[in-house]
Amino acid sequence: MKIHIPTPLRAYTDKQETVTVTGASVDGALKALVAAHPALQQHLYSADGKLRSFVNVYLNDEDVRYLPAKEETPTSENDELTIIPSIAGGCCRPSDGCCR
Repeated sequence: MKIHIPTPLRAYTDKQETVTVTGASVDGALKALVAAHPALQQHLYSADGKLRSFVNVYLNDEDVRYLPAKEETPTSENDELTIIPSIAGGCCRPSDGCCR
């Protein structure tokens, strides 16, 4: 299966936009990704081994958080995972009218 890597994490995948891995589930595919690129571990998983809350994973355009089996959702070699880290923004100047 293909895993699409967001720009900020490509430094840890030898600048690859897409990495091909095998895995029987979303979790298995992500663990295969980390096995191939160990530096991703700290960016995707917390110290207790859980997927970080600010890391959004999509399986074929479906947010994994809302799938019944979540990370245990079965996958096939034709599936695609997309990793999208959450981005938090700050507030602009109040004079710009965007902060209330």
